[in-house]
Amino acid sequence: MAKKKKTTKKKAAKKKTTKKAAKKKTTKKTAKKKVAKKKATKKKAKKKTMKKKAVKKKTKKKATKKKATKKKATKKKTTTKKKAKKKATKKKATKKAVKKKTTKAKATTKKAAAPKKKAAPKKAAKPTKKKAAKPAPKKSDSKPAKNLTVYTAQVTVGGTMPQFDLPLTGNKNLTNEQLKGQKTVIYFYPKDHTPGCTIEGHDFSKLKNDFSDNNTVVYGVSRDSIKSHERFIEKQNYTIELISDEDEKLCSIFGAIKLKNMYGKQVRGIDRSTFVIDENGQLVKEWRSVKVAGHAEEVLEYIKNS
Repeated sequence: MAKKKKTTKKKAAKKKTTKKAAKKKTTKKTAKKKVAKKKATKKKAKKKTMKKKAVKKKTKKKATKKKATKKKATKKKTTTKKKAKKKATKKKATKKAVKKKTTKAKATTKKAAAPKKKAAPKKAAKPTKKKAAKPAPKKSDSKPAKNLTVYTAQVTVGGTMPQFDLPLTGNKNLTNEQLKGQKTVIYFYPKDHTPGCTIEGHDFSKLKNDFSDNNTVVYGVSRDSIKSHERFIEKQNYTIELISDEDEKLCSIFGAIKLKNMYGKQVRGIDRSTFVIDENGQLVKEWRSVKVAGHAEEVLEYIKNS
């Protein structure tokens, strides 16, 4: 019986130990679970923070980009405005310069055309008592008339060009023999640096390559000096050469001088006219008293179709 009691006691102690171990194990498991839960919560919080940070960064980047775009647009607008203002100022200055030049040219022409004052006639000498002096002859009030000669053309359509040798810009000379082998356009204009003549020079210069493609060379002619021509070409960036006809040699060949009315007075001046000479040196086409607008294009059209 004592042995049985001892075994029961031993069994109860063992059961108690097992229960205690199980409880300890359960506590440990609960603690472990708690730690895992805490760790998961911490991880979740970290993830949330990172997400928040990423959103903030994205928003900041977007705002920076928007700011940069706005800055670029403002800069572009300012540049465009500045450029437009500069262009307008330049245009205004050019317009003013052209107006000033035109006014100056008009004033010069008016001055040249203004009639000179007549010289007062000398009074006859009074006879003295001692010796009767003959009265001095009165000088005429009228002055000799200015030269108003105009030329009859030496060459007409179908005729051959006569001989000539005239100075050309670029330190060269042009002769009638040099006209052979290609078509030649010679256009007469009144004066360098005047509005209409400036436009005509630009019109022919723009079409120079088109004329060259059709085996044609273009020359402009006026009575201005070579020095004046060189300045005119340099200022306007012309691509054509200009002939100086100060002695009116070429004007007389083509009959390009006519009488014009200026301020109620007749004066001599160049008739704006154009002539085409073929490869054999023959005059094949002429335009007289032409208008500048569209004339260069009309001449090119004739060259293409001839």
